Amino acid sequence: MVVTQFEPSQHRLAEDIYRLEAGEALLVDSPTNLIEVVGILRSYGVVLDAYAENLKYVAEDQFLIFFNFFKYFNGEVNLQKLFRHWWHDRINYEYAEYTMRAMMWHGGGGLDSYLDTPEFREAAEKVIQAKFRLNPLMRGFHQVFNEFLPEHLRQMAYYKGLGEFWTIMSKIFLELSDRYLKGEIKSIPDVVDHIQQGLVNDANTPITYAVEIRGQTYDLIPKAAGLTFLPDTAVPYVESIFFRGTPFPGLVSFNAQAYQIPAEQEEFAYGALNADVVATGTSGVPPTLLMQDMRHFLPDYLQEFYQQSGREEGDLLVKICQSFQKSMFCVTTAAVKGLAPHPFDTTDVEKKRENRRYLEQWMDRMLNTRLQMTNQT
Repeated sequence: MVVTQFEPSQHRLAEDIYRLEAGEALLVDSPTNLIEVVGILRSYGVVLDAYAENLKYVAEDQFLIFFNFFKYFNGEVNLQKLFRHWWHDRINYEYAEYTMRAMMWHGGGGLDSYLDTPEFREAAEKVIQAKFRLNPLMRGFHQVFNEFLPEHLRQMAYYKGLGEFWTIMSKIFLELSDRYLKGEIKSIPDVVDHIQQGLVNDANTPITYAVEIRGQTYDLIPKAAGLTFLPDTAVPYVESIFFRGTPFPGLVSFNAQAYQIPAEQEEFAYGALNADVVATGTSGVPPTLLMQDMRHFLPDYLQEFYQQSGREEGDLLVKICQSFQKSMFCVTTAAVKGLAPHPFDTTDVEKKRENRRYLEQWMDRMLNTRLQMTNQT
């Protein structure tokens, strides 16, 4: 059958599908959205770089240490830094660990699969034996509870994997800010194109993990494992952190009889695209830590924008969270476009149909997000 006209979509979010097919983004293009997204991603890029460095430090220098009181000090422990830590004048690295645990719990992707292979178990055993060669108590503990230490190293692998992922994303976001200040980024589609190109450029960057014990290096995730940035960390991150997430204590009941939390992980909808931003600042809401960190690195133009809107800085954390959620819809758009089966500007009708089916599957995931509400603000 020859089709002379491409048929309309019957999806509830058809307008969003048409916008993506036309080269636009999930977030509508406007001057204020551009200021918010670029400004918040600049701040986020600075914070991500700090998070990534700490995650990699813990993985490489604090592995198999069970009472690592100074893991947030990145190897530099002094009285001044200790007082700043107690006064809470520091980056909230706890949020990075919260994200890592959520990503590990939901799993998915090549990193999750590799950590269950005999190759990783063999590599982990070599590290355990080398680390506790002179510690008969821990060797005996390992013989009795033989899953405890390998599971600890699996978690360390997630520290390293997320750290590598965030290092790349930080670079992409900071370069975006630089290009905006040079006048090269003029619209939300420009933002998406920049992020998408960054994802493509680093798609095949290897994800590896090695530790050093008494001068000898042990590969826990060798380059030969074939783990790379885009399929093995970026895609699982979008699934677990953007969509699923974890329920925040104090906002929903964890009592099984209350039925406020889905029984299946696949049904979780607590991710960055779903979160109610008004809860930011509430006790027990982990993203509050991220918003507090980002407030210290806001560019001048974004601070001025917040000063001129609403309650000025009276609800600053909520405003930051709103801007952050907008930026995450842009990052999601870049991922959706980058993973599409065909370029959206194709003129081939069958390829257009394949793209349409692909987008409708993504839009099924968007139905319960705050996309519509975000585009109204």
